Amino acid sequence: MAEHHSGPAETGAPMDYSEHEKTYNFFLEATKFGTLFCVALLIGMAAAFFTSAGFFTALILFILINVAGFVLLR
Repeated sequence: MAEHHSGPAETGAPMDYSEHEKTYNFFLEATKFGTLFCVALLIGMAAAFFTSAGFFTALILFILINVAGFVLLR
């Protein structure tokens, strides 16, 4: 059964706000660069499959988009 406390929720363990901030910032960075990777992958796949560029040109395009995005999103 659930325990009923009459005091505020903050009476438990103290919150580590700096750790919360670090975790949130990591989540934002991972989301940002994960989205960059997915977009670059889709553009590279579109270049490989729907143009006459070929695999290696699409691979170079994928790498260049990732590098440019990394530099611009820092």
